[in-house]
Amino acid sequence: MQPSKLRIEKTLYPGSLIIPAAIVFGFFYILPIIMAFVMSLTDWNLSRFYEPKFIGFENFEYIFNDPKFLLSVKNTIVFAVFTATLKTVLGLVLALALDRQLKTKNLMRTIYYLPAVLSMVVVGIMMKSIFSLDGVFNNLLGSIGLDFLQKDWVMNKSTAMAVVIFADVWRWTGFNMAIFLAGLQGIDKEYYEAAKIDGASGWNMLRKITLPLLMPAFTINIVFNVIGGLKVFDQVFIITGGGPGFTTQVLSTYVFTNYSQGLLGRSTAMSLILFIFVYGSSSIVNYILKKKEVDIS
Repeated sequence: MQPSKLRIEKTLYPGSLIIPAAIVFGFFYILPIIMAFVMSLTDWNLSRFYEPKFIGFENFEYIFNDPKFLLSVKNTIVFAVFTATLKTVLGLVLALALDRQLKTKNLMRTIYYLPAVLSMVVVGIMMKSIFSLDGVFNNLLGSIGLDFLQKDWVMNKSTAMAVVIFADVWRWTGFNMAIFLAGLQGIDKEYYEAAKIDGASGWNMLRKITLPLLMPAFTINIVFNVIGGLKVFDQVFIITGGGPGFTTQVLSTYVFTNYSQGLLGRSTAMSLILFIFVYGSSSIVNYILKKKEVDIS
Protein backbone atom coordinates (compact mmCIF):
# COMPACT_ATOMS: atom_id res chain seq x y z
CA MET A 1 0.00 0.00 0.00
CA GLN A 2 1.33 3.44 -0.95
CA PRO A 3 2.26 5.85 1.92
CA SER A 4 -0.16 8.54 0.75
CA LYS A 5 -3.05 6.05 0.58
CA LEU A 6 -2.14 4.73 4.03
CA ARG A 7 -2.22 8.27 5.47
CA ILE A 8 -5.62 8.91 3.87
CA GLU A 9 -7.06 5.70 5.36
CA LYS A 10 -5.70 6.56 8.80
CA THR A 11 -7.33 9.97 8.51
CA LEU A 12 -10.68 8.56 7.42
CA TYR A 13 -10.60 5.59 9.82
CA PRO A 14 -8.63 6.60 12.93
CA GLY A 15 -7.72 3.81 15.35
CA SER A 16 -9.76 5.46 18.07
CA LEU A 17 -12.94 4.26 16.34
CA ILE A 18 -12.35 0.74 17.68
CA ILE A 19 -12.47 1.94 21.30
CA PRO A 20 -16.30 1.63 21.75
CA ALA A 21 -16.29 -1.86 20.18
CA ALA A 22 -13.28 -2.87 22.31
CA ILE A 23 -15.06 -1.69 25.48
CA VAL A 24 -18.21 -3.64 24.64
CA PHE A 25 -16.20 -6.74 23.67
CA GLY A 26 -14.08 -6.55 26.80
CA PHE A 27 -17.04 -6.00 29.14
CA PHE A 28 -19.32 -8.69 27.74
CA TYR A 29 -16.72 -11.28 26.65
CA ILE A 30 -13.24 -10.91 28.15
CA LEU A 31 -14.33 -9.84 31.66
CA PRO A 32 -16.80 -12.74 32.14
CA ILE A 33 -14.10 -15.23 31.10
CA ILE A 34 -11.63 -13.75 33.59
CA MET A 35 -14.26 -13.75 36.35
CA ALA A 36 -15.21 -17.34 35.52
CA PHE A 37 -11.59 -18.44 35.81
CA VAL A 38 -11.23 -16.68 39.18
CA MET A 39 -14.44 -18.22 40.55
CA SER A 40 -13.45 -21.68 39.29
CA LEU A 41 -10.54 -21.54 41.75
CA THR A 42 -12.91 -21.18 44.72
CA ASP A 43 -15.42 -23.34 46.60
CA TRP A 44 -18.21 -20.96 45.60
CA ASN A 45 -21.58 -22.54 46.39
CA LEU A 46 -24.95 -21.60 47.81
CA SER A 47 -23.80 -21.96 51.42
CA ARG A 48 -20.77 -19.73 50.75
CA PHE A 49 -22.40 -17.49 48.16
CA TYR A 50 -20.90 -14.22 49.44
CA GLU A 51 -17.74 -15.67 51.00
CA PRO A 52 -16.14 -18.07 48.55
CA LYS A 53 -12.86 -19.60 49.68
CA PHE A 54 -9.85 -19.90 47.37
CA ILE A 55 -8.98 -23.59 46.83
CA GLY A 56 -6.69 -23.43 43.81
CA PHE A 57 -7.14 -26.13 41.18
CA GLU A 58 -9.08 -28.56 43.42
CA ASN A 59 -12.22 -28.18 41.28
CA PHE A 60 -10.30 -29.18 38.16
CA GLU A 61 -8.66 -32.11 39.94
CA TYR A 62 -12.06 -33.32 41.10
CA ILE A 63 -13.56 -32.91 37.63
CA PHE A 64 -10.90 -34.95 35.84
CA ASN A 65 -11.25 -37.71 38.43
CA ASP A 66 -15.04 -37.73 38.18
CA PRO A 67 -16.17 -40.73 36.06
CA LYS A 68 -19.48 -39.02 35.31
CA PHE A 69 -17.70 -36.01 33.88
CA LEU A 70 -15.50 -38.23 31.72
CA LEU A 71 -18.58 -40.11 30.52
CA SER A 72 -20.28 -36.82 29.64
CA VAL A 73 -17.19 -35.88 27.59
CA LYS A 74 -17.43 -39.20 25.76
CA ASN A 75 -21.15 -38.72 25.10
CA THR A 76 -20.51 -35.19 23.84
CA ILE A 77 -17.84 -36.38 21.40
CA VAL A 78 -20.05 -39.22 20.15
CA PHE A 79 -22.95 -36.82 19.63
CA ALA A 80 -20.77 -34.21 17.88
CA VAL A 81 -19.08 -36.69 15.53
CA PHE A 82 -22.28 -38.46 14.46
CA THR A 83 -24.40 -35.33 14.05
CA ALA A 84 -21.68 -33.35 12.24
CA THR A 85 -21.07 -36.23 9.82
CA LEU A 86 -24.73 -36.99 9.12
CA LYS A 87 -25.82 -33.37 8.76
CA THR A 88 -22.96 -32.61 6.38
CA VAL A 89 -23.43 -35.69 4.20
CA LEU A 90 -27.23 -35.51 4.06
CA GLY A 91 -27.15 -31.75 3.50
CA LEU A 92 -24.79 -32.25 0.56
CA VAL A 93 -26.97 -35.01 -0.93
CA LEU A 94 -30.09 -32.83 -0.68
CA ALA A 95 -28.28 -29.84 -2.17
CA LEU A 96 -27.03 -31.86 -5.13
CA ALA A 97 -30.51 -33.32 -5.67
CA LEU A 98 -32.26 -29.93 -5.53
CA ASP A 99 -29.70 -27.99 -7.56
CA ARG A 100 -31.54 -29.00 -10.71
CA GLN A 101 -34.26 -27.62 -12.91
CA LEU A 102 -37.15 -29.17 -11.03
CA LYS A 103 -40.61 -27.64 -10.96
CA THR A 104 -40.98 -28.35 -7.26
CA LYS A 105 -37.41 -27.44 -6.19
CA ASN A 106 -38.43 -24.27 -4.29
CA LEU A 107 -41.17 -26.14 -2.44
CA MET A 108 -38.84 -29.01 -1.59
CA ARG A 109 -36.12 -26.64 -0.40
CA THR A 110 -38.63 -24.93 1.89
CA ILE A 111 -39.87 -28.24 3.29
CA TYR A 112 -36.36 -29.48 4.07
CA TYR A 113 -35.32 -26.15 5.59
CA LEU A 114 -38.48 -25.74 7.71
CA PRO A 115 -37.28 -27.77 10.74
CA ALA A 116 -34.40 -25.30 11.24
CA VAL A 117 -36.85 -22.51 12.13
CA LEU A 118 -38.81 -24.59 14.64
CA SER A 119 -38.28 -24.13 18.36
CA MET A 120 -36.23 -26.91 19.96
CA VAL A 121 -38.97 -27.22 22.59
CA VAL A 122 -41.44 -28.07 19.83
CA VAL A 123 -39.00 -30.49 18.20
CA GLY A 124 -38.21 -32.15 21.53
CA ILE A 125 -41.84 -32.67 22.48
CA MET A 126 -42.57 -33.99 19.00
CA MET A 127 -39.68 -36.47 19.11
CA LYS A 128 -40.71 -37.69 22.58
CA SER A 129 -44.24 -38.34 21.36
CA ILE A 130 -43.06 -40.07 18.16
CA PHE A 131 -40.62 -42.43 19.88
CA SER A 132 -42.53 -43.11 23.11
CA LEU A 133 -43.93 -46.56 23.85
CA ASP A 134 -47.33 -45.72 22.34
CA GLY A 135 -45.91 -43.29 19.78
CA VAL A 136 -46.14 -43.09 16.00
CA PHE A 137 -42.95 -45.04 15.37
CA ASN A 138 -44.02 -48.07 17.39
CA ASN A 139 -47.46 -47.99 15.76
CA LEU A 140 -45.74 -47.98 12.37
CA LEU A 141 -43.63 -50.98 13.36
CA GLY A 142 -46.76 -52.81 14.53
CA SER A 143 -48.59 -52.07 11.29
CA ILE A 144 -45.85 -53.77 9.22
CA GLY A 145 -45.54 -56.80 11.48
CA LEU A 146 -42.45 -55.75 13.45
CA ASP A 147 -44.11 -55.78 16.87
CA PHE A 148 -41.05 -57.46 18.42
CA LEU A 149 -39.04 -54.26 17.82
CA GLN A 150 -41.43 -52.04 19.76
CA LYS A 151 -39.94 -50.33 22.82
CA ASP A 152 -39.78 -46.96 24.55
CA TRP A 153 -36.99 -45.61 22.35
CA VAL A 154 -36.47 -42.49 24.48
CA MET A 155 -36.11 -44.28 27.80
CA ASN A 156 -34.13 -47.26 26.52
CA LYS A 157 -30.39 -47.04 27.25
CA SER A 158 -29.41 -48.58 23.92
CA THR A 159 -31.49 -46.21 21.77
CA ALA A 160 -31.83 -42.93 23.71
CA MET A 161 -28.70 -41.35 22.21
CA ALA A 162 -29.83 -42.37 18.72
CA VAL A 163 -33.14 -40.54 19.24
CA VAL A 164 -31.34 -37.36 20.35
CA ILE A 165 -28.95 -37.60 17.38
CA PHE A 166 -31.87 -38.15 15.01
CA ALA A 167 -33.65 -35.07 16.37
CA ASP A 168 -30.60 -32.86 15.81
CA VAL A 169 -29.92 -34.25 12.34
CA TRP A 170 -33.58 -33.87 11.32
CA ARG A 171 -33.62 -30.28 12.50
CA TRP A 172 -30.37 -29.00 10.97
CA THR A 173 -29.86 -30.99 7.75
CA GLY A 174 -31.92 -28.42 5.85
CA PHE A 175 -29.68 -25.62 7.10
CA ASN A 176 -26.63 -27.49 5.79
CA MET A 177 -28.46 -27.99 2.51
CA ALA A 178 -29.03 -24.24 2.18
CA ILE A 179 -25.31 -23.49 2.70
CA PHE A 180 -24.33 -26.09 0.11
CA LEU A 181 -26.91 -24.76 -2.35
CA ALA A 182 -25.42 -21.29 -2.03
CA GLY A 183 -21.99 -22.78 -2.74
CA LEU A 184 -23.24 -24.76 -5.74
CA GLN A 185 -24.88 -21.70 -7.27
CA GLY A 186 -21.60 -19.83 -6.94
CA ILE A 187 -19.69 -22.33 -9.12
CA ASP A 188 -19.16 -21.10 -12.67
CA LYS A 189 -20.96 -23.40 -15.12
CA GLU A 190 -18.09 -23.00 -17.60
CA TYR A 191 -16.06 -25.49 -15.55
CA TYR A 192 -18.67 -28.18 -16.21
CA GLU A 193 -18.99 -27.28 -19.89
CA ALA A 194 -15.23 -27.56 -20.37
CA ALA A 195 -15.18 -30.88 -18.50
CA LYS A 196 -17.96 -32.27 -20.71
CA ILE A 197 -16.03 -31.29 -23.81
CA ASP A 198 -13.04 -33.21 -22.43
CA GLY A 199 -15.28 -36.24 -21.90
CA ALA A 200 -15.42 -36.18 -18.09
CA SER A 201 -18.10 -38.31 -16.45
CA GLY A 202 -20.57 -36.99 -13.89
CA TRP A 203 -18.67 -38.73 -11.08
CA ASN A 204 -15.36 -37.18 -12.16
CA MET A 205 -16.93 -33.72 -12.36
CA LEU A 206 -18.27 -34.18 -8.84
CA ARG A 207 -14.85 -35.21 -7.50
CA LYS A 208 -12.69 -32.80 -9.49
CA ILE A 209 -14.91 -29.71 -9.74
CA THR A 210 -17.91 -29.67 -7.40
CA LEU A 211 -16.39 -30.94 -4.16
CA PRO A 212 -13.14 -28.91 -4.32
CA LEU A 213 -15.03 -25.70 -5.12
CA LEU A 214 -17.52 -26.44 -2.33
CA MET A 215 -14.80 -26.46 0.34
CA PRO A 216 -15.81 -23.01 1.71
CA ALA A 217 -19.34 -24.37 2.22
CA PHE A 218 -17.89 -27.51 3.82
CA THR A 219 -15.86 -25.32 6.17
CA ILE A 220 -18.91 -23.33 7.27
CA ASN A 221 -21.13 -26.36 7.75
CA ILE A 222 -18.61 -28.60 9.50
CA VAL A 223 -17.39 -25.87 11.86
CA PHE A 224 -20.97 -24.91 12.75
CA ASN A 225 -21.89 -28.58 13.19
CA VAL A 226 -18.91 -29.30 15.42
CA ILE A 227 -19.58 -26.25 17.59
CA GLY A 228 -23.28 -27.06 17.84
CA GLY A 229 -22.54 -30.72 18.63
CA LEU A 230 -20.08 -29.93 21.40
CA LYS A 231 -22.35 -27.27 22.94
CA VAL A 232 -25.52 -29.36 22.70
CA PHE A 233 -27.93 -28.82 25.57
CA ASP A 234 -31.53 -28.12 24.66
CA GLN A 235 -32.46 -31.26 22.74
CA VAL A 236 -30.81 -33.54 25.31
CA PHE A 237 -32.41 -31.69 28.21
CA ILE A 238 -35.88 -31.69 26.62
CA ILE A 239 -35.95 -35.19 25.13
CA THR A 240 -34.11 -37.33 27.71
CA GLY A 241 -32.91 -35.00 30.48
CA GLY A 242 -29.55 -36.77 30.27
CA GLY A 243 -31.09 -40.16 30.96
CA PRO A 244 -31.94 -42.93 31.16
CA GLY A 245 -29.33 -43.22 33.86
CA PHE A 246 -26.39 -41.31 32.46
CA THR A 247 -26.67 -42.56 28.89
CA THR A 248 -27.20 -39.21 27.15
CA GLN A 249 -25.65 -36.84 29.67
CA VAL A 250 -23.41 -34.37 27.82
CA LEU A 251 -21.08 -31.64 29.04
CA SER A 252 -23.65 -28.84 28.98
CA THR A 253 -26.32 -30.82 30.81
CA TYR A 254 -23.77 -32.02 33.39
CA VAL A 255 -22.70 -28.42 33.98
CA PHE A 256 -26.36 -27.51 34.45
CA THR A 257 -26.84 -30.41 36.88
CA ASN A 258 -23.94 -29.27 39.06
CA TYR A 259 -25.11 -25.67 38.91
CA SER A 260 -28.61 -26.72 39.96
CA GLN A 261 -27.09 -28.48 42.98
CA GLY A 262 -25.50 -25.20 44.07
CA LEU A 263 -21.94 -26.22 43.17
CA LEU A 264 -21.23 -22.90 41.49
CA GLY A 265 -17.43 -22.98 41.57
CA ARG A 266 -17.27 -26.54 40.24
CA SER A 267 -19.83 -25.90 37.50
CA THR A 268 -17.92 -22.76 36.49
CA ALA A 269 -14.76 -24.85 36.15
CA MET A 270 -16.66 -27.30 33.95
CA SER A 271 -17.93 -24.42 31.83
CA LEU A 272 -14.36 -23.24 31.27
CA ILE A 273 -13.31 -26.72 30.20
CA LEU A 274 -16.27 -26.83 27.81
CA PHE A 275 -15.28 -23.41 26.41
CA ILE A 276 -11.68 -24.51 25.82
CA PHE A 277 -12.90 -27.79 24.33
CA VAL A 278 -15.28 -26.09 21.89
CA TYR A 279 -12.89 -23.29 20.95
CA GLY A 280 -9.93 -25.62 20.46
CA SER A 281 -11.85 -28.22 18.43
CA SER A 282 -13.54 -25.68 16.16
CA SER A 283 -10.26 -23.79 15.59
CA ILE A 284 -8.44 -26.98 14.60
CA VAL A 285 -11.23 -28.07 12.25
CA ASN A 286 -11.43 -24.60 10.72
CA TYR A 287 -7.64 -24.49 10.21
CA ILE A 288 -7.55 -27.90 8.51
CA LEU A 289 -10.50 -27.16 6.21
CA LYS A 290 -9.27 -23.67 5.30
CA LYS A 291 -6.05 -25.18 3.96
CA LYS A 292 -8.08 -27.37 1.60
CA GLU A 293 -10.07 -24.52 0.08
CA VAL A 294 -9.40 -23.78 -3.60
CA ASP A 295 -8.50 -20.21 -4.59
CA ILE A 296 -10.26 -19.42 -7.88
CA SER A 297 -9.78 -15.66 -7.79
